[in-house]
Amino acid sequence: MAEMKHCPFCNPHEDEHQKIVLENASCYFLQHNFEQDVLEGSGVIVPKAHRVDTFELTPEEWRDTYDLLHEAKTFLDAKYTPDGYTLGWNVGAASNQSILHSHFHILPRYNDEPHAGKGLRHWLKQPDNKRPKTRS
Repeated sequence: MAEMKHCPFCNPHEDEHQKIVLENASCYFLQHNFEQDVLEGSGVIVPKAHRVDTFELTPEEWRDTYDLLHEAKTFLDAKYTPDGYTLGWNVGAASNQSILHSHFHILPRYNDEPHAGKGLRHWLKQPDNKRPKTRS
């Protein structure tokens, strides 16, 4: 498996704030201590091998991500009892991918949170997000 020396997702055992909650043959489900204050129960599924983005995942990693997603949901439902989920991948700087290792966000959502009802596309659909017109 390809591994990057300074990549936090290639080396989850070396980050005292990151916890491996679940794993299978090719992927981890990780939670990070700092995110739990605001994003209660949130985590990411990452391939164990270094993959810059989602488009580099192997068929095995796709299957293992799918399986781990369902295991993570069972775990999160039991521990946090969320009212819904927001799921997503960020690919590239324009999408706010800040760690160049593919990671699938699993965000439990709660009816009593200030942004309840505002999903993944809410912010993208705002008028101030419209691209400037280009001239032909």
